[in-house]
Amino acid sequence: MHGRTIDLAISTQRLTKRYRTLVAVESLDLEVGRGEVFGFLGPNGAGKTTTIRMLTGLLLPSSGTATVAGFDVVEQPLEVKRRVGYMAENPFLYEKLTGREFLRFVADLHSVDPTASRERAQRLLALFELADKADASIDSYSRGMRQKLALSASLMHEPEILFLDEPTSGMDPRSARTVKDMLTGLARRGRTVLVSTHILEIAQHMCDRVGIIANGRLLATGTLDELRGGRDASLEDIFLELTGGPEAEELAAFLGDG
Repeated sequence: MHGRTIDLAISTQRLTKRYRTLVAVESLDLEVGRGEVFGFLGPNGAGKTTTIRMLTGLLLPSSGTATVAGFDVVEQPLEVKRRVGYMAENPFLYEKLTGREFLRFVADLHSVDPTASRERAQRLLALFELADKADASIDSYSRGMRQKLALSASLMHEPEILFLDEPTSGMDPRSARTVKDMLTGLARRGRTVLVSTHILEIAQHMCDRVGIIANGRLLATGTLDELRGGRDASLEDIFLELTGGPEAEELAAFLGDG
């Protein structure tokens, strides 16, 4: 086994994923520091989810390398999986279990001590206002409740690094604010969060840095000030400027005709 490097939480070099003639992610070079909340932004189909799946060991890259928590995602996938939490945009949940049973199941998969598991589950259920439904079957949960349960599950083993794919999808504004506050609090305690989202307002107010990806290529990374480059521009302005295609040109033409 290779030695563990600890400078960065996430590091990729020319990471690429191809599906026959389709290149989903191309030559991605990315660095995310420990204790950072990093926003991964891009249009639908840009390559965000494919990248996250490679970084969590769920998908083999076609070429290039990546290390997460200091371990190679291809050569040391189990070491990576022990140290990361992952929440998919549409998480799979065992719907006949109760919320509490599901959290206990996930904790058992990670060999979490039963006493610690019960305490963590109770804290997370309370935090996300699920305590009253903890013993109801998941098939009775709303979409927002399922998202909150999936996020709770990703935290049960207290991972070093969290990968969250559209974590606030389906949540009400109060719950989304709770998620934002929790993630920034985790980062202050040294955890690393990579969050993929299309809600630019959340990224603008929560993330230390962002990366903007389109058509499988990373277009820009940096703090909001760095991306502005001295201009008075919002993250939305920058995002649309970098990712704008024919739709943006057509919209500009339409507005110009008005």
